[in-house]
Amino acid sequence: MDNTDQPTVLLPGEVRMPLLGFGTWQATGSAAYDAVLAALDTGYRHLDTATLYGNEREVGRAVRESGLRREDLFITTKVPPDRVGRERETLEASLEALGVDQVDLWLIHWPPSATDSIPMWRELLAARDENLTRAVGVSNYSTIQIDELIQSTEENPAVNQIRWGPMLYDRQRHAEHRDRGVVLEGYSPFKTTDLSHPVLTRIASAHGVSPAQVVLRWHIDHEIVVIPKSVTPERISANFDVFHFSLTAEEMRDIDALGEV
Repeated sequence: MDNTDQPTVLLPGEVRMPLLGFGTWQATGSAAYDAVLAALDTGYRHLDTATLYGNEREVGRAVRESGLRREDLFITTKVPPDRVGRERETLEASLEALGVDQVDLWLIHWPPSATDSIPMWRELLAARDENLTRAVGVSNYSTIQIDELIQSTEENPAVNQIRWGPMLYDRQRHAEHRDRGVVLEGYSPFKTTDLSHPVLTRIASAHGVSPAQVVLRWHIDHEIVVIPKSVTPERISANFDVFHFSLTAEEMRDIDALGEV
């Protein structure tokens, strides 16, 4: 399955973001390189890293050695909130480590202090306008914090990356993102989920898949971006194998309800 076959969500600027990505948090050194190379070989075309992960160089090396065209990949990195005033040099260091001229998405990793939030956001917008990144967004932001950015700059974050999963499903928060045109991206989909829950095991059995695959498909069917992470080739492959089935409306409602108890 190549990039054109995978489901995507549209970001501002006609940027297409694959709904399934590969997370690299806690993967460092040769393990990170091996995992990213395995992910790209499996079919992932969306990679998620960050300055703080300390693995951008390994991610970049895997991208180069994969033989894939840069335009067929979607690469996200993030700036730590303590880099206020040093945003540009942080991004330039990320680009150098990744070996690319531009990332597809640059996020504020989590909110800086209230006084620094707007200036930092303006720096991300400037980097986008200079084509150092195709889109910009945030991570770990509340709806109120997102609204502050929008009200101050009239620019919506393209994405908000937050902890998400069936047990954390919040219909109102999901709607708040949708209403603002902000794509919701979930991380730690398994860490936040009881994969042995009867609802998930029943639905998994009905489709001949694992509960983990059901969780990933649930995100995709909600048009929520999801970035599972693993350094195990078998798990990397299994997490990608979620495009041959979809969930019924009733199954989606049953899974949604896990977060509403």
